[in-house]
Amino acid sequence: MTSDAADRPPAVRQLRLVVEAEDYQAAVAFFRDALGLPEEAAFTGDGDARVMILDAGRATLEIANPAQKRMIDEVEVGRQVAPRIRVAFEVDDARAATDRLVAAGAEQVAPPTVTPWQSLNARLDAPADLHITVFEELGSQDERAALDGFGTEGRGASG
Repeated sequence: MTSDAADRPPAVRQLRLVVEAEDYQAAVAFFRDALGLPEEAAFTGDGDARVMILDAGRATLEIANPAQKRMIDEVEVGRQVAPRIRVAFEVDDARAATDRLVAAGAEQVAPPTVTPWQSLNARLDAPADLHITVFEELGSQDERAALDGFGTEGRGASG
């Protein structure tokens, strides 16, 4: 990064994923109440229009080529299941979060599984037709960076 780029403020301040939920109340109960995403704002409009903005912490955009997407599905689930877009949530305890989310109406696609990149990942089909991962990091970023296939562009791939 050049010094000019380092001096500029980030061009993007927030990543907001907008999801249409046919059953709005079920989606709010699942993501706000069961998963624990704090409500940041809610708005209503004409014709029963409603939206709730939930704080999901730090956001990242993970870009994967088709081979990586297939490999992640194979590692986490054992078969190809994810649609083109999958939403992943880092949690403190993947096993407890999985149990809580299944009790709240998610369908477990794969149980918590230790991945080669040292995270504990579970797959779920959630309300609003979202295929999600809940994951728990099992090691520090430095420990994980030392693993084969983990690193920055040109050195490996993340999960």
